[in-house]
Amino acid sequence: MVVIRLTRGGAKKRPFYHIVAAHKQSRRDGQFIERLGYYNPIAADNEVGLKLSAERVEFWKQQGAELSPTVARLFKQQAAAQAAAA
Repeated sequence: MVVIRLTRGGAKKRPFYHIVAAHKQSRRDGQFIERLGYYNPIAADNEVGLKLSAERVEFWKQQGAELSPTVARLFKQQAAAQAAAA
């Protein structure tokens, strides 16, 4: 089973997350299949806080991958932001 979830990076008190497709049994920061984007929760105003490849997420969903609750929320958030921009 494949799951799309966050892996933590960054320094202490400065989180940075990569959004990856990984096997469900692998560790949080362990091996992954593909990196799909990133999420920076403390991004400054001029920095991009969320970048996610919607095409690759849809591909993995068609293959049967599950989204973690946080990634599902971020995916909806990005879709709403793109709809508002258009």
